[in-house]
Amino acid sequence: MDNRKTVVLAGASGFIGGYFRTRFGQDGWQVRTIGRTGAGTGADTACWGDDAGITRAIDGADLLVNLAGRSVNCRYNERNKAQILGSRVSTTAELGRAVGRCSAPPATWLNASTGTIYRHAEDAPQSEQDGELGEGFSVSVARDWESALAASETPLTRKVPLRISIVLGPGAGVMRPLANLARLGLGGPMGSGRQKFSWVHVEDLYRSALFVHQRTDITGPVNVASPDVVDNRELMRLVRRAHGAPLGLTTPAWLLELGAVLIRTETELVLKSRWVEPRKLLAAGFIFRHPELGSALKDITGRQA
Repeated sequence: MDNRKTVVLAGASGFIGGYFRTRFGQDGWQVRTIGRTGAGTGADTACWGDDAGITRAIDGADLLVNLAGRSVNCRYNERNKAQILGSRVSTTAELGRAVGRCSAPPATWLNASTGTIYRHAEDAPQSEQDGELGEGFSVSVARDWESALAASETPLTRKVPLRISIVLGPGAGVMRPLANLARLGLGGPMGSGRQKFSWVHVEDLYRSALFVHQRTDITGPVNVASPDVVDNRELMRLVRRAHGAPLGLTTPAWLLELGAVLIRTETELVLKSRWVEPRKLLAAGFIFRHPELGSALKDITGRQA
């Protein structure tokens, strides 16, 4: 008889999902996955749109973790915005219906959300208790994402939205453009350079997910971000050091906007000031393994930052 705990990972094909799948396996969990049609076969996989299969995958599991969502590294045209929103809201609603059909639903459902839900903040950190929600497309996606989770009727399952900051780790694509700029000598401050950069190492994201699952007293949204928030000027200094680039030119906002059009992305990643405070995690006693950005970049790149 298999007495291992069981986790269901929805959206396990991306960088974070792949890392979680490996780490849960290393920690002795049985892992089931839910993904796109054709993403996998076998008893431990299910595909979106297969209501019965998703219910079977979730029924009897200890933990459900939903990481599904189309990449936001694109231009925000109407087609892409619809896909970004739908890939988050529709999958969350689909999981909610499946959990509601389970005879033995999971005790905890951790659903990805984003620290981008908070306003542009250069003046004060944004905690779960007193943070101010922002405006714009990304914020509206986050609101609808969390609303879909809240609307799911799962009385036996604790639902926690994880407001995740920018995730760093080996293989993460989010830092690649910054690293490329540094190598080209353009790794200086971006825009004013005062905007805050909230981040978390992927290992601490995994550990925080386990921590929240185990701490049944934690309810409501949870900010997942390192306590070491830096501004863009310091971020780019550390990126340059991590990639052996001693000098970097300042990039004005207008040039960033032009470059974003050329490489088909948005400047929000570097120009929005994200100051996400992990107040609930720290109050509950969570200890970050990678609390400082310099050491985290060293762990990721193998070089001193």
